[in-house]
Amino acid sequence: MAKKDQESYRCPACGYRSPKWMGFCPACHEAPEGLVPEETPGGRVDRYVREGEGRAANSNPAISIQDVAVGETPRTSTGLSEFDRVLGGGIVPGSFILLGGDPGIGKSTLVLQMVSHLAREMTVLIVCGEESPEQIRMRFDRLEVRKKNPVRLFLLAETDLSIVLSEASRLSPDLLIVDSIQTVFLPEWTQSAGSVIQLRETAATLLEFAKRSRVSTLVIGHVTKDGTIAGPRVLEHLVDTVLYLEGERGQPLRVLRTAKNRFGPTQEVGIFEMEETGLSEVVNPSAFFLEGREAGRPGSVVICGMEGSRPILVELQALAASTSLPMPRRVSQGVSSNRLALLTAVLVRKVGIDLSGMDLYLNVVGGVDLEETALDLGIAMSIVSNVRDLVLPPDWVVVGEVGLAGEVRRVPGLYDRMAEAARLGFGHMIGPPLPSGKSRAHPKGLVYHPVTDVRTAMGFLEKVRGKKEAIP
Repeated sequence: MAKKDQESYRCPACGYRSPKWMGFCPACHEAPEGLVPEETPGGRVDRYVREGEGRAANSNPAISIQDVAVGETPRTSTGLSEFDRVLGGGIVPGSFILLGGDPGIGKSTLVLQMVSHLAREMTVLIVCGEESPEQIRMRFDRLEVRKKNPVRLFLLAETDLSIVLSEASRLSPDLLIVDSIQTVFLPEWTQSAGSVIQLRETAATLLEFAKRSRVSTLVIGHVTKDGTIAGPRVLEHLVDTVLYLEGERGQPLRVLRTAKNRFGPTQEVGIFEMEETGLSEVVNPSAFFLEGREAGRPGSVVICGMEGSRPILVELQALAASTSLPMPRRVSQGVSSNRLALLTAVLVRKVGIDLSGMDLYLNVVGGVDLEETALDLGIAMSIVSNVRDLVLPPDWVVVGEVGLAGEVRRVPGLYDRMAEAARLGFGHMIGPPLPSGKSRAHPKGLVYHPVTDVRTAMGFLEKVRGKKEAIP
């Protein structure tokens, strides 16, 4: 005999389930009227099937994938090439975009600069949840965009989302901007603005409005201490595109990164520089990061990293200093500290360099963070360069992943990295062996030097400088 289904109760806010009724939710504390009865799985499915049969005549039936018409997605340029890059070419009508970043990093400034271009061709409505219209006007004057006369820009100082949607329906804007999603609320929910339920429901309502009215919607979101967007993860799942504006305090560099994009590639980056008149685009980031580099210094190596589909040349500096501490320090800025510890162990075992009595400091010049493993060989060579006082010539670039056995492995986008190095006038590149079979031609003016292991790369560095000293 089958066991009788037991009655259960569910929290309407977070979905927490309990075999007995409780007057509050122990998981989220967001059920003021207590848990509600939940139907058994079989009964719920049967009910939905019966209800769906009555509406099936007016709904769209399933169709074959061959019958789906596919066309080119229309896009509107933001007027900022770096912004267009991370969006995949521009704003798609009806898309829902979420922009996050630390407080004061420049999110509102970037949005206003974008609006200054778009408002000349389309109607833009900005919901001022955190700033007053007067403050936004003052920022416009400071950014020197007032002279562009964005006559089709409207400001709405309101946090009630029902009023916002009513005004948006009246104006019929092409772009709706909400600054920020944590400040707006729906009056039928008793929770305060910024709570889990309000964030989920306001985001879902804005998504429905954007898709139904074909109004492109951009919302700005707060971030937590660990840098992720505040609120439930469903917020990021609802939107079409998730952007992060990153940067270090006191540094002018700002990186706009794509974490999710349904209309374009992910992990693309746009690079900006904060100036008095706002954010200026860094169209040539490699030249920007290499500006002011002094050649002929031990420990300085030029590496080529990939940010999305864009190769970027940066200078990597290493410094080794004697220490009396029982556990030497390993400090890195711009690259993973775990990667530095791994490569230090490889150099000790496979190259024979004693680093036990030295503190190691590693820095990527310019304040950019690079996480890919293609920088391993450059990190290893910069450490050896500083410890052994060997100097790499100024027109050499290093790229390659290093394994635990000391081997140099293949990296993605190698020919794109070559092309970027040749474009900036570099004449030589050290890297992994080229793939067998058919390969692309090397860029004109660049000599490629393949190495199979990290020890061979160090010996090659000595050969370049003509040093008599040999690494044991």
